[in-house]
Amino acid sequence: MLRNTSTAYGWISILLHWLAAATIIGLFALGLWMTELTYYDPWYREAPAIHKSIGILLFLVVALRLAWRWINPRPAPLPNHKPWEKRLGHAMHGLLYALPLLVMLSGYLISTAEGRPIEVFNWFSVPATISGYENQEDIAGEIHEILAFILIGLAGLHALAALKHHFIDRDRTLRRMLRVRAE
Repeated sequence: MLRNTSTAYGWISILLHWLAAATIIGLFALGLWMTELTYYDPWYREAPAIHKSIGILLFLVVALRLAWRWINPRPAPLPNHKPWEKRLGHAMHGLLYALPLLVMLSGYLISTAEGRPIEVFNWFSVPATISGYENQEDIAGEIHEILAFILIGLAGLHALAALKHHFIDRDRTLRRMLRVRAE
């Protein structure tokens, strides 16, 4: 089943969720590695180009994921979830949608600070529409790094919450996103 139901996520939601999650983790690891490269390293120019290209493609995935969520509501919370868990889960999901967009926006501002477009694997380019502000690259870089660490931290908490529901509460929360039968 491609679409969500009242009790389970559909394959499209699951695919977009795990694609975004894996890409965010990969970009975070690549970003950490890139900051250690020296000018004479052969990857000094190539790694940022890959990071930017994947970041732009991730933006498209996240935008598609948001559109899909808007036209295809998510399953209802499980009946054993406490009201505070539902509120916290709703807030966490909101942050896990907003933070990647903010990280990508700050990355865009870093990359276009000098007015050059972002080349995406030589397939297409994204124009520099906001550039030339004093210290734009440095300020956006600080924001990008801080938000990326917050995003990874919240994603880790999100994973721990899913494991808590699976192993301690023994409910279907994790199985719904893995598309494993409930019983």
